[in-house]
Amino acid sequence: MKRNLCRVVVITAFLFGSIPATLTRGRWIGSSAQASSTSDTQVRTLKVTLLSTMLVAEPTGFGEWGFSALVEADGHRILVDTGAHPETVLQNARDLKVDLSNVQEVILTHNHEDHVSGLLTLRREMMKKNPAALSVVHVAKGIFYSRPSAHGESNPMIAIRKAYEATGGRFIEHSDGADIFPGAWLTGPVPRKYPERNWSVKGKVQTPDGLVEDTIPEDQSLVLDTTQGLVVLTGCGHAGIVNILTYAATKFPERAVDAVIGGLHLFPASDEQLDWTGDEFKQFKVANLLGAHCTGIEAVYRLRQRAGLTRRTAVVGAVGSTFSLDTGIVAGALAQ
Repeated sequence: MKRNLCRVVVITAFLFGSIPATLTRGRWIGSSAQASSTSDTQVRTLKVTLLSTMLVAEPTGFGEWGFSALVEADGHRILVDTGAHPETVLQNARDLKVDLSNVQEVILTHNHEDHVSGLLTLRREMMKKNPAALSVVHVAKGIFYSRPSAHGESNPMIAIRKAYEATGGRFIEHSDGADIFPGAWLTGPVPRKYPERNWSVKGKVQTPDGLVEDTIPEDQSLVLDTTQGLVVLTGCGHAGIVNILTYAATKFPERAVDAVIGGLHLFPASDEQLDWTGDEFKQFKVANLLGAHCTGIEAVYRLRQRAGLTRRTAVVGAVGSTFSLDTGIVAGALAQ
């Protein structure tokens, strides 16, 4: 398997106290890489609309510490995450005149409340119009693991699972990457090649191997292979955005990244980690960044500068912001 030349990037060991002073960089393509999709399966029309994030770019809509995005690709419609409060995505979709009643599938990127809390409300409301609405949810292995804390169970997905299945909905659990429609690949759990450690170090998770640090092992992303390059959607990017892009390269070798959209959990990152991430963006030829949710405002600006992007191509995402293959990023009045 062809490998690009690796080079060493010197960064400080201060990166959350865990990233070593040197990291070997390069586009890793493992022996288990699958063949890239052909032009027959590439997405030709794509629009992504943010329905939950902190910033609101227009006079309508509600901001929150959460994430949700509607993906419309070649006639397929799928909802990625469901926001932090039960009613937020429902109300924002109404305000934006986005009909979710004919969306059948949902992707939940991980178990945190700010990504899953709208699921039951949306399912119950939309099924009044269409019983099949939001009736299938794609999750990754580990999302239902117990997260014990001093206050009891802290994983909301355990209770949500029972209530959701009672509505007739079903979960599809992925332990590996999976094609969910032509040109759309769900990563499943992402290998952590680089120690990005984009998660809280406080939580614990009960795994088959015992009670261990909760690294959010189920964190997954959606990768769309479009005619203009890869478009990668993340909820929080707890697996690390560079790890996510590296893993995507095993499925789609030598494909440039047209856009990274969603939360990257870099708001607490050091300058050194942001610089390293920006340098990696250049290696992956990232052309657009719509940094929403937990990416961080300052992080977006620093990644923009380091990766050689512009005010037009690297933007803080807002409720109502969109990305399409035709027009690129449309940020909204406040965010542009």
